[in-house]
Amino acid sequence: MRVVQLEHKLALMEEELGRERRIGVALREVGLALGTTLDLDQLLDLILSKIVDAVEADRATLYLLDDRKNELVSRIVQGDEVRSIRLKVGQGIAGHVAHTSKALLVNDPYEDPRFNPEWDMTSGYRTRSILAVPMKNHMGRTIGVIQVLNKKSGLFSDHDAVILAALATQAAISIDNSRLFLSVTQKNTELLEIKEQLEHRVRDLKLLFDLESAMGRATSLEELFTGVLSEALRTSDAVAGAFALRDGGTEIAHLYLMRHGNPELVRTKVRATAGFTGAAMAEGDVIFTNDAGHHASNDPALDEILGEPCRACICVPLEGEDGEAMGAIALYNKGGMKNERDFDEDDRALLLLIAANASTAIQLQMSRESREREERLTTIGRLLSGVIHDLKTPLTVISGYVQLMQHADKRPVREEYAELALKQFEHIGAMQRDVLEFARGEKNVLIRKVYLANFFGDVKEQLTMQLARMGVELVIELADKGVARFDEGKILRVIHNLARNAAEAMADKGGKLTIKVSREKDKAHPGDETLVVTVSDTGPGIPKEIEHRLFQSFVTSGKKGGTGLGLAITKRIAEEHGGTISVHSSSRGATFKMRLPQPHLEST
Repeated sequence: MRVVQLEHKLALMEEELGRERRIGVALREVGLALGTTLDLDQLLDLILSKIVDAVEADRATLYLLDDRKNELVSRIVQGDEVRSIRLKVGQGIAGHVAHTSKALLVNDPYEDPRFNPEWDMTSGYRTRSILAVPMKNHMGRTIGVIQVLNKKSGLFSDHDAVILAALATQAAISIDNSRLFLSVTQKNTELLEIKEQLEHRVRDLKLLFDLESAMGRATSLEELFTGVLSEALRTSDAVAGAFALRDGGTEIAHLYLMRHGNPELVRTKVRATAGFTGAAMAEGDVIFTNDAGHHASNDPALDEILGEPCRACICVPLEGEDGEAMGAIALYNKGGMKNERDFDEDDRALLLLIAANASTAIQLQMSRESREREERLTTIGRLLSGVIHDLKTPLTVISGYVQLMQHADKRPVREEYAELALKQFEHIGAMQRDVLEFARGEKNVLIRKVYLANFFGDVKEQLTMQLARMGVELVIELADKGVARFDEGKILRVIHNLARNAAEAMADKGGKLTIKVSREKDKAHPGDETLVVTVSDTGPGIPKEIEHRLFQSFVTSGKKGGTGLGLAITKRIAEEHGGTISVHSSSRGATFKMRLPQPHLEST
């Protein structure tokens, strides 16, 4: 009897040992299998196939919990086929396990009200036994359910439940790891995309800054074209770039072409409808080709201008004030003949960005040049009466010398009078040249004779009332009331600028503005003189931190609405006259001193 008991006990132990061995083998195999991939789809398929083998099931279903919809999403392995269905939490055997987070063994499912036989009825399959266990992650949270059907060697047992629970726990952790890996991978992908977008934004912002700097320095259309094309070629690595600009309402366009590494513009005339620039202007749309030789808009004459065959081109129209294309900007041949490459969408977007900013800058420059021509002509018309008045003096002198020549008996005397008369003609010629050069834009200033008493009388009349409203008293001291030579309009602008700055500095408490006019001998050039105009105020002075760079562009002491350009313009005007302007400041106020050279002139 005792032997029988021992034999039975030994059999139970061997059975338990075999069960533990099976659990160990199953866990090891599943663990090894799960370690081979982090791809979620592959991982789920692999888990199901190992579970079917471990518990000798006919079929296995793995449900993952969709928290947002409160549903179980399943993957069913049936032979080599993998199918997917959805199940509400609490519905069916798997739904019940997901709801309770407890394992469930059902060996007579048709007697269990939780079982839904609909699947068997539609598929012809007969479910004899069901084992379902929750999948819990390392936090103890249920993330899904594993369900197996129909054990091949009979019915599922508690032993199978233990094996399946162990496999489910390991599977849950692996699924969590896979999800974490996928999440990290997705985040890394998003970060890389954001990084690329930021790099593009930084590139665009740098380009815009460089363009604004280049266009801000330009004083003519050609300087503007040079600055913009330099930035476009540098950024795109194109061999050459060009601006085409319509010549008014004519059929002609001016083409300004620049090659990479050579800042010199090649200017030529082309038909407004010819080539890629003509097509872009006519169609009002972008021309983009990496096979330029076979493009309908290709112009063989372009090869000669480029100095090599045109292989690729991007051309963008430039919008004018009326919405029509006033011109176009183009890039040709990326990378050069030794490193030929195609233009891409980044290059296209780049040129569109450049074109948008260049269009505005070109319109502003054209308007500025047109306005300057109009102002120059207006100034000439306004000053013409003064020039004619100035002609009276040399003409009167000439007339006097001619009359004296009539009564002179000696030849040497007549020759002396003739020489003096000819000098007056030189003065008339100089006056004529000044006006013509100013009209053609060859001079920035129109130097003419100015009567200081009249000029500063007008200044006093213009400023007195304006300054009085700001609590500022104007005092003008003329130590010199004679004649000087300068551009009347521009020096008036300087004085107005200095007066306005001083008044704004004294605006809080009021004060006194003093303008002094005197003349000094030029020690370096005997016979020449210097007109000195001093503008002083009784304000708080200029902050020490900006005093040394006060005449630079965009430097301001922080006054409301200030641009920092006024004093830079003032300095430029003084230098255009060959003069200088300086400043001295203290807590008792600021003093600006402008010196304008006055070369010695023959008495007229």
